[in-house]
Amino acid sequence: MAFTRSFLNATGLTEEQVKAVMEEHVSVVDALKADRDKFKAEAEKLPEVQKELDDLKGGENWQEKFEGLKKDYDDFKERTAQEAEAAKVRAAYRKLLIDEGIGEKWLDRVMETADFASMKLDKGGNLNDLDGLKDALNKKWGDVKGTIIEKGASVETPPKADNNGFESMSLADKMAFANQNPSDPSVIAWLNK
Repeated sequence: MAFTRSFLNATGLTEEQVKAVMEEHVSVVDALKADRDKFKAEAEKLPEVQKELDDLKGGENWQEKFEGLKKDYDDFKERTAQEAEAAKVRAAYRKLLIDEGIGEKWLDRVMETADFASMKLDKGGNLNDLDGLKDALNKKWGDVKGTIIEKGASVETPPKADNNGFESMSLADKMAFANQNPSDPSVIAWLNK
């Protein structure tokens, strides 16, 4: 049964009442039709939106991608920390070699043969088992250790003030040197003689 004017007239309503009910009915139906059309248009867009979403996802599982990137970052962080620690161990060992008197020309050779994987640093940044490392160093490289003796100038024969060899130059060389270096102490002393 349809909602019509004749139905309303049959119920005993006046013409004005029928007109008011019909206007209200039409406004409700028009609003429902507008909602229906809007929802229909949105429903037609749904396959396009779903395709867009699938494209954005790229067909990948984001959780797996995140876990992979996190693992790569954690591995990088750990590797960087290990490399920094290894550099500190190498620097501490090099300092030990210098302190033990290994000559400059032997440092690289001794460093190449060192087992850095077995060396660890304490909280103060010093090598653990320092005595053991020194013993091993003396056993293996004791013959290349040099003794550095610092000795001052002899009092009986003090060094000459002539650092640039001015006194041993010929007269022509002295004059040329004096023209180029007039404020040199050797030149001033020569001119004041």
